Amino acid sequence: MDLDKARLNLIKSLGIVISDEAVLSAIFRVPRQLFVPPEMAEAAYDDRPLPIGQGQTISQPYMIALMTGALGLSRNDRVLEVGTGSGYQTAILAELAGRVVSVERLPRLAERARKTLTGLGYENVEIHVAGSRLGWPEEAPYDAIIVTAGAPSVSRGLLEQLKEGGRMVIPVGTRRQQELYRVTRLRGEEIVEDLGGCRFVPLIAEEAWPEE
Repeated sequence: MDLDKARLNLIKSLGIVISDEAVLSAIFRVPRQLFVPPEMAEAAYDDRPLPIGQGQTISQPYMIALMTGALGLSRNDRVLEVGTGSGYQTAILAELAGRVVSVERLPRLAERARKTLTGLGYENVEIHVAGSRLGWPEEAPYDAIIVTAGAPSVSRGLLEQLKEGGRMVIPVGTRRQQELYRVTRLRGEEIVEDLGGCRFVPLIAEEAWPEE
């Protein structure tokens, strides 16, 4: 299969519904096939989520484009990613922001993502194995936060790690179905926008869902 052609076709199809050229360019530059298991490489540029092991998935490219665009990133921004997974979303963020701090609760996934990102030359990324609290408060506050798993509610702990004027994108709902929210901290208040329905694996943490 011609992966370069498949990648270009994906960008063309995303461009019909996604108008953010910077996000589309970032997605084009990142080789998604390197973030999926070798046996899934031929499907890397299908616009759908794919399994990456340990019950986790790499998100649908459309959803990654939507969430990334909603953050409104600039080159000076420091971003917190909750749920490194394969590291693919991390790479997209690293293409657009100044610094990305990413946390992953599964050590094997964190190590694999770290190796992939290092191999691709990303120097503005750091990956940590998640602690007992959501996020990485040691380096807060952040200009933007992205949560790549479904939460039962908007996390107060994560909001405390967000700067004034900062944006957080987070799926909120049940374990199996969520709405994608963008939450902006503005003058001591949180402005919540619903960006539409989505479906993510559950966010496992003390402040989210318990492990089944």
